[in-house]
Amino acid sequence: MGSQKMKSKAKKGTMARLIKTVFSFYPRMLPLTLMCIAFAAIISTLPSIFLQNIIGLVTDALDTGKGWDEISSSVFSFVIILVCLYAVSLTSGFLWNQLMAVITQGTLKKLRDKMFNKMERLPVKYFDTNNHGDIMSHYTNDIDTLRQVVSQSLPQLVMSSIVVISLLIIMVYFSLWMTLVVLVGVFAMLFVTKKIGGGSARHFIRQQVAIGRAEGFIEETIHGQKVVKVFCHEEASISDFDKVNDELFREADRANKYANTLGPILNNIGNVLYVIVAIAGGIMCLLIPEYNVSLSGLAFSVAVVVPFLNMTKQFTGSVNQVSHQINSVVMGLAGASRIFDLLDEEEEKDEGYVTLVDAEYVNGELTECDHHTGIWAWKHPHKETGETTYVLLQGDVRFTEVDFEYEPGKPVLKNITLYAEPGQKVAFVGATGAGKTTITNLINRFYDIADGKIRYDGININKISKRALRRSLGIVLQDTNLFTGTVMDNIRYGKLEASDEECIEAARLVGADDFITRMPKGYATEITNNGANLSQGQRQLIAIARAAVADPPVMILDEATSSIDTRTESIVQRGMDTLMKGRTVFVIAHRLSTVKNSDVIMVLDHGEIIERGSHDDLIEKKGQYYKLYTGAFELE
Repeated sequence: MGSQKMKSKAKKGTMARLIKTVFSFYPRMLPLTLMCIAFAAIISTLPSIFLQNIIGLVTDALDTGKGWDEISSSVFSFVIILVCLYAVSLTSGFLWNQLMAVITQGTLKKLRDKMFNKMERLPVKYFDTNNHGDIMSHYTNDIDTLRQVVSQSLPQLVMSSIVVISLLIIMVYFSLWMTLVVLVGVFAMLFVTKKIGGGSARHFIRQQVAIGRAEGFIEETIHGQKVVKVFCHEEASISDFDKVNDELFREADRANKYANTLGPILNNIGNVLYVIVAIAGGIMCLLIPEYNVSLSGLAFSVAVVVPFLNMTKQFTGSVNQVSHQINSVVMGLAGASRIFDLLDEEEEKDEGYVTLVDAEYVNGELTECDHHTGIWAWKHPHKETGETTYVLLQGDVRFTEVDFEYEPGKPVLKNITLYAEPGQKVAFVGATGAGKTTITNLINRFYDIADGKIRYDGININKISKRALRRSLGIVLQDTNLFTGTVMDNIRYGKLEASDEECIEAARLVGADDFITRMPKGYATEITNNGANLSQGQRQLIAIARAAVADPPVMILDEATSSIDTRTESIVQRGMDTLMKGRTVFVIAHRLSTVKNSDVIMVLDHGEIIERGSHDDLIEKKGQYYKLYTGAFELE
């Protein structure tokens, strides 16, 4: 996927969009900063004018026989004005550097906020189809390259551009012929910059790609360190990392060779140009002083040539500064392009208008209320009539001829028809890849179906807002995710407004309270690194308690007890049985012993339901379930 790699160049218009973005963040501060930069840049070009005037005064005094006393006041006036201008320039430079620090860090913070807000609104499909390490690189590598551009490259480009334009105007004012001599040397510098700088930029971008690969490899190895050690794979991992690291070295080496070559070459071209301007100025002073073409009307003289030498040095220095920013600008714009690609991703669509509300019965009719009653209802506004009806949330879920495919032309579910009445326990069994988890992903609308209907309490789930739909569901996944914080914080994640007592009661319900109270700080024990200090079973128990505290009418248990030992499973199962009473429950399990007491068991194979019925019915039929069940017990 294109979004998963550092692109070789930024999209067209990325620079304009970046500037527009920064301007939108700081509509007043950025123009003020640019004014300070421009002011400092223009003042830096003025000494040449003062130098010309002072030399002109001195040479004129020598020609006319004037003494120092007659010109000293004028010279001191120029010097004082120049000192004042430098003081103003220093203040301006200090101000824009301080403002730029605020703008840079503020821009990066706001972009990180925008990216994270956007990421939270993206569909699950985005995370299923994009490398997680690559997504992380938006917040690290891409943001870091952008920092260099915003804080240094853009201000330097603005300043250098203003300096070059100002010097060009002053040069033409003093002498067109001398200006042409300088421009020949500048064109040579630009030609070298294009040839060498272009190659440098390409390799710096490849270096960024290699950095991403190295970081991804390290992250993956750290995450799987136990597996590495169990299989004695340390030496092989070192060897694999050496290959990735060698690639990074090669690209970084090439990039820096180009970059380190460019600076000295440009500096030497500038030095040669300085000598050429001095020689050309001397020849013109001697041979054709009266043929100077300028707006000032001055003839060729030392008063023209000396300032020109200073301006040449400043002019080539500014061009050199611009050339040094090429690499960071190219990399920064490539990073900015990737950031904008993330911000341009299509958000998860939700056209549902049926919401979930607290309800109560008034005169025998269900109606909305502003306090928690333990009764939930679907608030269903009817667009045609303008009336609003309330449907009791019971947990009646029905699939009718549902088809689904993750990728066009590759069906995952075919003609799925099933129903789960309120309070029923429905189990899905089958081989890996049969479509069990996909069915639960459709219930909570992580994905939308291609064809058919899914109704929840008689309402098409497409009409139910996703937030309301997911609030009505409790989900325990096979892969447990715990967050940095206390045990209590992780249980409360299922219902943020839950009290400590509610969280403790949920933990007791599923059998987690026993081990939690035996921890050093009990419910205040800190969890870090996805619960690395807990056993797999303990992590799963906390996840189940998290679902229990939400007290939803529908539960989805995806391999919920797969990581728990048999003894712990019996404890959890008792709590789960209590938790499941009066709820509609969808269970996915590989341990078929855990689904024996289900009201109905669905056997899936290649996206189709091939058998359905109770445990006893399916055993009696001696079909696929019978083979799976007896095989499982033989394994046990």
